[in-house]
Amino acid sequence: MNINTKEDVLKAIEANNVKFIRLQFTDIQGVVKDVEIPVTQVEKALGSGISFDGSSVEGFVRINESDMVLKPDVSSFAILPWNQEKGVVARMVCDVYLPDGTPFEGDPRYVLKKVMKEAEDMGFTLNVGPELEFFLFEKENGKATTRPHDFGRYFEFAPADLAEDVRRDIVLTLLDLGFDIEASHHEVAFGQHEIDFKYGGALSTADDVMTFKYVTRTIAKLNGLHATFMPKPIFGENGSGMHVNISLSKNGENAFYDPEGDMQISDEARYFIGGLLKHVKAITAISNPLVNSYKRLVPGYEAPVYIAWSGANRSSLIRIPAARGKGTRVELRSPDPSCNPYITFAAILAAGLDGIRNKIDPGENREENIFELSDKGLQELGIDTLPPTIKDSANYLAEDELLREALGEHVHENILRLAMADWDAYRIQVHDWEVERYLNTI
Repeated sequence: MNINTKEDVLKAIEANNVKFIRLQFTDIQGVVKDVEIPVTQVEKALGSGISFDGSSVEGFVRINESDMVLKPDVSSFAILPWNQEKGVVARMVCDVYLPDGTPFEGDPRYVLKKVMKEAEDMGFTLNVGPELEFFLFEKENGKATTRPHDFGRYFEFAPADLAEDVRRDIVLTLLDLGFDIEASHHEVAFGQHEIDFKYGGALSTADDVMTFKYVTRTIAKLNGLHATFMPKPIFGENGSGMHVNISLSKNGENAFYDPEGDMQISDEARYFIGGLLKHVKAITAISNPLVNSYKRLVPGYEAPVYIAWSGANRSSLIRIPAARGKGTRVELRSPDPSCNPYITFAAILAAGLDGIRNKIDPGENREENIFELSDKGLQELGIDTLPPTIKDSANYLAEDELLREALGEHVHENILRLAMADWDAYRIQVHDWEVERYLNTI
């Protein structure tokens, strides 16, 4: 469905007998919010917008400045292909504005658009391809458990992989919504899965990440299951990541590709990596925003821990997959699917552009298996590690002036506030591990 104008939306509504429109937006934590309107209100929504109370949304505004306006992005119009017996429902992703018509600086979509404009001014367009992993768990009395739905492992199929049909339902729904699906498969852990969709522009891809999570949870629920994008729901098993593949294009060509360069990558690619390495500790507070995120970022479970870059080496934080030409890209392996994709992509792009502007040298690429290096070996090679907790990464973000400027004061301060609130709530808890370890011995 090719929708580009208000008239296209109105024609699609009539052609599909749409009765309701869901106006969706995302809060700073990456949680989808929406308000449903009957089609009788769609002209108003597409004109002046729909007002709502921003003080009730996490990370937005205080109650004395709460009036905000949703304005739909018409290109995001899509028919939701479930529960149509009570009337066909469509959705549109919205930008958030203040009553005077200026964009709200705390809108994650606006944050990404702002950094994309900086890239555009430098002649670049950002393309992103995320790889989201998730778990499917059984429910008990209507509540989610951490009991896996199946006991398959990496790339296994039925009967070990009981979720084949559920994954197919998710894929078919995504196809109905206009996704270009490349592959789906079982992941390493029991009950863990991955569905890959084609890369695209940063803004539309961030929209797609939010739609992907929404669709996955909905289809799981329709199948009596619970889908979660929690980074590390089970101790001793691999966690769920969201590797982010990044490329810049310039004048229609891949700016990271240089057939004459070392590794066939351009200076822009190297400098982009240099910027990422410089800012990655601060980026981690954004790309890995939960206390639980750091239970995944530990050695031994394929998750990246060591701050280094390489060719195809999967033990490094940043790698250059083997494809060249138009497929030349940088893969950042640390983000997890609990993050807000708009703010994460904005932070990655801002760091990379800083590298290009200031010609930041990423240093020597590492091709050895970093996972097998001793502490002494890591120290000799000058390989540092990602922050071990959300508190540590938040401290790095607090000191990062580039990201403060790129994200804006409002978003930067609210990310720090939420991170420290999560940490403070966690650190005062008495956990089962502590009781089992100390109760009978101390």
